[in-house]
Amino acid sequence: MKRKFTLPGEAGYEKLTLELAQRWGADVIRDSDGTKLSEEILAAGYEIYSTICPIREHNPWIRENMHARQQTFLSTSPQTAIGETLEITLIADFFAEQLSVNDTELAMKYWQVYDRTADELLPCERWAYENGVVTIQATPFRQYTVSFLAWRDWEEISMYNHTTNNWDKEKLMQLNPYAQGAQEYLKDWFVQWCKDHPHSNVVRFTALFYNFAWIWGSDKRNRHLFTDWASYDFTVCPEALDDFAKEYSYNLTAEDFVRQGKYFATHRVPTQKKRDWMDFIGRYVRRATRELVDIIHAAGKKAYVFYDDSWVGMEPYSGKFEEMGFDGIIKCVFSGYEIRLCADVPANVHEIRFHPYLFPVGLGGLPTFSEGGEPDKDAIRYWIQVRRALLRKKIARSGLGGYLSLTQDFPDFIEVMERKILPEFERINALHDTGAPALLAPKVAILHAWGKLRSWTLSGHFHETDSHILIHVLEALSGLPIDVQFISFEDVKNGIPADIDIIINAGEAGSAWSGGDYWKDADIIEGLTRWVHEGGKFIGIGEPSAVAGYNTYLRMAHVLGVDIDNGERTCHGKWQFTADEPQGLWLDNAYPLWHDGVYLTDGKARVIKEQDGSITAVYNPFGKGAGMYLTEFYCFDPLEAREMLNILLFAATGDVQADGVTDTNAVECAVFPKKMILINNSNKTQITSVPWQGKNYAATLAPFEMKEMPL
Repeated sequence: MKRKFTLPGEAGYEKLTLELAQRWGADVIRDSDGTKLSEEILAAGYEIYSTICPIREHNPWIRENMHARQQTFLSTSPQTAIGETLEITLIADFFAEQLSVNDTELAMKYWQVYDRTADELLPCERWAYENGVVTIQATPFRQYTVSFLAWRDWEEISMYNHTTNNWDKEKLMQLNPYAQGAQEYLKDWFVQWCKDHPHSNVVRFTALFYNFAWIWGSDKRNRHLFTDWASYDFTVCPEALDDFAKEYSYNLTAEDFVRQGKYFATHRVPTQKKRDWMDFIGRYVRRATRELVDIIHAAGKKAYVFYDDSWVGMEPYSGKFEEMGFDGIIKCVFSGYEIRLCADVPANVHEIRFHPYLFPVGLGGLPTFSEGGEPDKDAIRYWIQVRRALLRKKIARSGLGGYLSLTQDFPDFIEVMERKILPEFERINALHDTGAPALLAPKVAILHAWGKLRSWTLSGHFHETDSHILIHVLEALSGLPIDVQFISFEDVKNGIPADIDIIINAGEAGSAWSGGDYWKDADIIEGLTRWVHEGGKFIGIGEPSAVAGYNTYLRMAHVLGVDIDNGERTCHGKWQFTADEPQGLWLDNAYPLWHDGVYLTDGKARVIKEQDGSITAVYNPFGKGAGMYLTEFYCFDPLEAREMLNILLFAATGDVQADGVTDTNAVECAVFPKKMILINNSNKTQITSVPWQGKNYAATLAPFEMKEMPL
């Protein structure tokens, strides 16, 4: 029996490839980076996906056109001048196999030297460059940095695969499509590639033109200096910067990108300059991509894109994704929110790549398909995290990536894919074909600086962003029966959609997720205050609406009923309180204190959770609506998602009971038109019951079981 599953094949392992294709029910076989498909596999009657990376298969051409390497701005680490002269070796902090200095005349006009003590740009006459070293006429005991353009000599995914899999093969460079002659070369190369791959039904772009930012350091103790999956740091080159200046009538500088050494991070509130650059590069990427996709379509093939290694220009919630003409999108998934990130993209086919990848080690560096690895247990853990989100939104296809040969020594992994994960994925798909699952009443909006553009994501996978509060909120929401949308501060100013019941603002002060300087806008405060007073519910988590310089640190303190003292109220009195915890609201686990300076503003808010005498959660009626504040929210485990559901129900109705909500925290429920689905997210047997439309449904679920019950 064939199902909608994509298997990574591997020449030299034909028997294994075709055996697992049959056992797992694959209808498609694909190649992976570093593997090929043999004639035996190609002729076996399966559709074929062929992986292609537009920027990293061109070493011979790049060697003849070294100006066509990709680049980035780098900032040296701050160094303190002891005397009146300071020498800074530019590449000393960075991995020399990845990066080298671009000291061409075109590039050097964008270099900058900063006195970081005074945060002032140093005049050009006070520094000089020679042989990789900048010599500065310094003021003793001040700190200095140099910002410069660097060539990226080793493409980052190739670099990661080499170091992870111990490859002994050519190190790939990356082509800058913006360089003179590059786009014409790429189009000719694509035409020939299509002729050379007659068996390929689908061309899978493993990336577009620019990778996510991944800057490696020279010291293994701090190898990953900067990583941001949604960054535009790797899109610069002098030619593009010059064209930008002509179109926008102003010049960008190195400082606009390195930003005091903090780079163009997605977690920071975007400046207008950053938005302009994203718009400029995004338009170029979509236009150039469409030219390549049209070549693939003309060859009678479909074009899919892998949405992980390359976000630049193809953000699927920008409203412009369709301009590129892709037939499908593929997303690797560790977590539930990544399912939601993929599911609503305007494409004909949505496909996920299960984890663990068929690599010797995982992204965290722990063994997977190697000695000491337990990939069967990893697979179940990831499946439990994504399954709950799959019940909310349909994903048509699934697959694996990596090197199939590695599975030979792990029969338990082969078994768990065959007996558990793939059959359940298929059952969930069939349920979606009967109609959409039911939703509970409150409609939720997530408010942050990016709005819809960063729907269901921050920047990266869960394990890379788990220090941010909002990612835990998204992970919890991803599998709840709640309608969720994403709004920006501009949306608030233009008018909050009438159907929104709850707005969540969660994050650290100054971040894009909390909002930073957007909270200095009185119109935003006024609009949100009016909306709550007229019946809306505003939930703040962490440092919501935080910005310094006003009578309150949290600008929505009057709605939330609490504020945070950062030391300015040391001599002020505080309202006494007695916690009044609503029954059933909180799980047994207690959140650690994230802020011990939370205090009541006027004593009217109901403290609904405290820890060691400090406030951790409040509920504050305000007009017809209310504010609700939590110091923290964690969701490392699907069981903890129940906490978020309780919070939303309590904010909306004052109760945590509702139709379709089980009486067991470890069990979640999804109601389809003809069936109720119960999933046990724990490794223990669970006995549960759930009300639905006047009836009560009871069930016993084995560890990790998914059970269907007729309505």
